[in-house]
Amino acid sequence: MRQAALQALRTARRTPVRRLLGSKPFQVATQNRALGTRSIYSTFKRDGSSQILLSSMRFPTYPIAALLALLGGVYYYQDGQFSDLKVFTNGNSTSVISPATAAQQPTGLSSLGAQPAISTLATNGAKPEPAEPRQGRTLIVEDDQFYAGELSEEVPLSKEAEDPSQQKLEMLTPEQATQILRRREESYFVGRGRGVVRYDLVQLPSNNPIEDDHAEKIVEVPQTVTPSPEGSTTSDWMFWGVFDGHSGWTTSAKLRQVLISFVARELNATYKSALRESALSIPSPSAIDTAIKKGFLLLDHEIIHESVEKVMKSNSKRAAAEILAPAFSGSCALLSFYDSRSKMFRVACTGDSRAVLGRKGPAGKWIATALSEDQTGGTPSEMERLRAEHPGEEYVVRHGRILGGLEPSRAFGDSMYKWTKDVQDRMRKSFFGKSAPPLLKTPPYVTAEPIITTTKVEPEKGDFVVMATDGLWEMLSNEEVVGLVGQWLESQPRTSTGTGTGMKDKSWLQSWLGKSDNTLPVEKGPESDNGGEGQRIPIRQAQWNVVGSDSRFVVEDKNAATHLIRNALGGRDRDMVCALLTLPSPFSRRYRDDLTVEVIFFGDGDNSGDVVRNFDASASGLGIKAKL
Repeated sequence: MRQAALQALRTARRTPVRRLLGSKPFQVATQNRALGTRSIYSTFKRDGSSQILLSSMRFPTYPIAALLALLGGVYYYQDGQFSDLKVFTNGNSTSVISPATAAQQPTGLSSLGAQPAISTLATNGAKPEPAEPRQGRTLIVEDDQFYAGELSEEVPLSKEAEDPSQQKLEMLTPEQATQILRRREESYFVGRGRGVVRYDLVQLPSNNPIEDDHAEKIVEVPQTVTPSPEGSTTSDWMFWGVFDGHSGWTTSAKLRQVLISFVARELNATYKSALRESALSIPSPSAIDTAIKKGFLLLDHEIIHESVEKVMKSNSKRAAAEILAPAFSGSCALLSFYDSRSKMFRVACTGDSRAVLGRKGPAGKWIATALSEDQTGGTPSEMERLRAEHPGEEYVVRHGRILGGLEPSRAFGDSMYKWTKDVQDRMRKSFFGKSAPPLLKTPPYVTAEPIITTTKVEPEKGDFVVMATDGLWEMLSNEEVVGLVGQWLESQPRTSTGTGTGMKDKSWLQSWLGKSDNTLPVEKGPESDNGGEGQRIPIRQAQWNVVGSDSRFVVEDKNAATHLIRNALGGRDRDMVCALLTLPSPFSRRYRDDLTVEVIFFGDGDNSGDVVRNFDASASGLGIKAKL
């Protein structure tokens, strides 16, 4: 029966997916090394005019079948032991932490597993109800192409997973696609009266489980740490972080648990030191940057070197499996730090995630300003640095990758680019380690030291910042992202972000019906087409044959981050959105990466002192996260 159905589909080959990608069939790039079709150290030729997508890691080759594995986990934070600073975690809990105490070593790591697109659960031992005969849409993969068609069997294609659930492969409806897009969305109103009024975030997995992670913290700082603004006894330090993991999820999970604590500890010591010196009262900009860098490097030292010491002392494979996991995998980190007293917004970037500022210009349109630089083996400044640090090594950067393997030139973990060959041989022999890269000579080649930028935020002008892992920037340019948030703002009711500034009182229905100008309200700069210096272009648009027109965008979501992801995946073209969300992991990695997006809105909001969830723009059923 199944063979007959597949044969019928091959004959009919209905092609809404192909149509949305242009007249040519959707060809899977068989030489696309990002997806594990060949060894990462193999030699390949690349035409100079073509753009080949490269990934941050190697992927094993899998058969193209319905291979969704249902992996779950507990999403938690580790309790700290601070006594002076009050921490607000998404408004759900408050804890007291002492800035002088070091961040505690977590007892374990966890990941929030990717959820299946459609599943039939039978967790109580009962057999699932027989499916009624029906005719639905399905996705067929054949000869590195995929097609959408009608499925005439009684049930969709499926494969048993490790638990009693069944994983199904069938073309999603637009309603199902929307459910997936909104499954991990969160939004919070920040009633601190200190320059930030709201932030939205969302995640969309492609790997299973998702290798991205994120963390957000608002820390109330007393006068014993830093001078407070006039009329107040405290100020706020606000942190947002997005972490793009590769070769596994454990490193990004480690960053989610403790990176903000490591940085806050160093900032606390720096601010207190300056306060004791009456001539300063506040640290110099360079001292603040140094504190942030120190927090990053101390955490990476713990991951890379202290883990080896612990494993050698324990001499236990069971202990090594957990202790070394964050060293074997890797993660980029993008951490922002906002000081409400000075209104300074710092972005610390390790890797190729990106932050972009949106600010209204004199002409009434938004202007996009990059607050970070993509740090890869293809970035000119990084190539120059690496060749200066490793003279005489011809292949320190090869094909835009470190030693021909890793794309990010700065990252946490990735021990195979940091350990000596002797250490790697010992780890491989005794504790599940990998073989050292063939070109390894003078490690470390990769560093966790961030590059930091500082920007004066102007809340009265309604500034906003978008932080996202590289999966978003593969799909949209800086100007498109800022223009989309500007478009979203103009479609919102006046109170959506709490500012009432520069917004029109439009209804959601009006925006859905498209009764507005299709042109994004953003100024296009001379570098908008090529990504600018140190910024890669959105290469997925070429892969999907997307025509760069603003008419392809749509406003359908109350969460600004979800709005960005929807439009990155196709926007108004619902067939494109449904097709890209139907593709199962790991095959989906050929066409989209994990996505984590945060949008931070600045403005003059209320001063209730609370941080509360915006339920209209948050997924239902979200539990309260534990405190840090």
